[in-house]
Amino acid sequence: MESTTAEFPSRRDEVVLTDYLVRFARERGDSTAVTFVDYAVSKDGLVQSTTMRELHRRVCAVAAWLGRRFDRGERVVITAPQSTEYVIGFLGAIHAGLIAVPLFSPDAAGSGRLDGVLDDCAPSCALTVKADFDRVREVLRERGGRGPGECVAVDTISDALAEEYERPSVGDEDVAYLQYTSGSTRTPAGVEITHANVIANAEQALEAYVGGDPRTSTVSWLPLFHDMGLVLSVAAPLVGGISTVLMDPAAFLRQPGRWLRQLSVSSPAVTAAPNFAFDYCAARVTDREKAWLRLDRVVSVINGSEPVRPATIERFNEAFSSCGLPPESHRSSFGLAEATVFVSVSPAGNAPRAVRFDRAALGANRARPAERGVEAGELVSCGRPLGQRVAIVDPDAHRPLEEGAVGEIWVRGPNIGRGYWGRSREESASVFDARLAEPGELPERGWLRTGDLGVFHEGELYVTGRIKDLIVLDGRNHYPQDVEETVEGLERLRKHHTAAFAVTVEDVERLVVVAEYARSLPREQRDPVETAAAVRGAIVAAHGVSAYEVLLVEPDTIPRTSSGKVARRPCRQRYLDNELVPEDAHD
Repeated sequence: MESTTAEFPSRRDEVVLTDYLVRFARERGDSTAVTFVDYAVSKDGLVQSTTMRELHRRVCAVAAWLGRRFDRGERVVITAPQSTEYVIGFLGAIHAGLIAVPLFSPDAAGSGRLDGVLDDCAPSCALTVKADFDRVREVLRERGGRGPGECVAVDTISDALAEEYERPSVGDEDVAYLQYTSGSTRTPAGVEITHANVIANAEQALEAYVGGDPRTSTVSWLPLFHDMGLVLSVAAPLVGGISTVLMDPAAFLRQPGRWLRQLSVSSPAVTAAPNFAFDYCAARVTDREKAWLRLDRVVSVINGSEPVRPATIERFNEAFSSCGLPPESHRSSFGLAEATVFVSVSPAGNAPRAVRFDRAALGANRARPAERGVEAGELVSCGRPLGQRVAIVDPDAHRPLEEGAVGEIWVRGPNIGRGYWGRSREESASVFDARLAEPGELPERGWLRTGDLGVFHEGELYVTGRIKDLIVLDGRNHYPQDVEETVEGLERLRKHHTAAFAVTVEDVERLVVVAEYARSLPREQRDPVETAAAVRGAIVAAHGVSAYEVLLVEPDTIPRTSSGKVARRPCRQRYLDNELVPEDAHD
């Protein structure tokens, strides 16, 4: 940013998200808003930057085109590759008073998920780009009468239409967009995010992660249809008037060093990624690439979206310490789409705390630091709430629990979504407007039930798992991520590609583990009998339980969510449907 002021501008008359774009286009028109680094056209990355003034003009043109054709509140899906045009389409829909629905290109995820979302939100229009227009139109035509009536490429709309834009009558409690959940535990649902919700969460994130310096940029490869990618790369920069640097997720996966290179040249910078990405960088970025990296001005590296593993943080920090990466820049976080995204974060200025908890006590819903020699599970603190209230609640009795007790995480704040699109008022209220029994000093109503289990220890939040994923064997609770981490400690198996879940066999809960072979392991070295035995032995030694069945499968067999997490429930269903039995499976 060109500004040298020491703090973000105060909020004035902004009511809807795009009011900030109007403001900064007027006040800082020549400052950079969005930079897209295109690695598809150049291995070194073609840099394409757009100023605040240019972004505003193009957003107004799209909004004017949409405003001519659709009424306020109709849905517009954005189905395009990662690009500046994606940002323009998303903001253009919002600026027109419509409800944006950030999605993905037709070939970027399963057609079943795309169909499900389109059926759910019934959009009137689809926004894409010229390069994908024919493919998107073909997919929509195949849906017949169930498809959007119009489809347009954002990069074919004339900027001259900006002169015809008229601001619609939209308030802060109107829905800005639908954020579809990743579907890791159930059918994806569209969370209604109001303008007030997204502005509040953006302000919370700016205060927590950026620290008040408007020269900071956000740098991200996270897909823009994912909640963390959308708020980090669009909403927070817009509200803070700071610049954002984008790259395609595929560019990161091919060469993860590209992400760190952009952090080097864009510093001071804030970025975010799921836990697996940090292990991936530590393993794949070469010493030659590290020689070009300067990470000493990285402000915050947000680790969220999936369980944060202490060993991952240690490996990442050690791998890039020579590049100047401050260990305290790593910020473990907890969030979910129903809360717009961000809920809590580890404190600034210190590396995230990791605590070894007594595994047996955790299984009995108590958090107690493990004594030496006691079997333990190590958890990373997700710190404290971001301008919100968090309570640990008995999921059955709905009573708040004291510190040290494991229960469901409930959240209350201005960033909590309005409900699920198209669901009954009762269904949404049961999640978004839960009521505490015996609330004491806490508010009684207005709580979001996250479905996640957690505990407060010494004032900080530790997430222990998902209620629906909990494995109960012989009356003891076991967290699937603990079992998965144990299995992935074996050399022949792939990191972050294991699913552990329970099945009922003759009225008794049994443990099933599905694990992918490492990509680098030659087929002749797999030895499924020996590997399965090693898996069983490791589980017994670490958790004191026996696996009913161990399935060893090819890489990329286990289903994943749109955000890259292992989808345990779909994996379990595929197992029950006998769709996960490879030629070399062993039980």
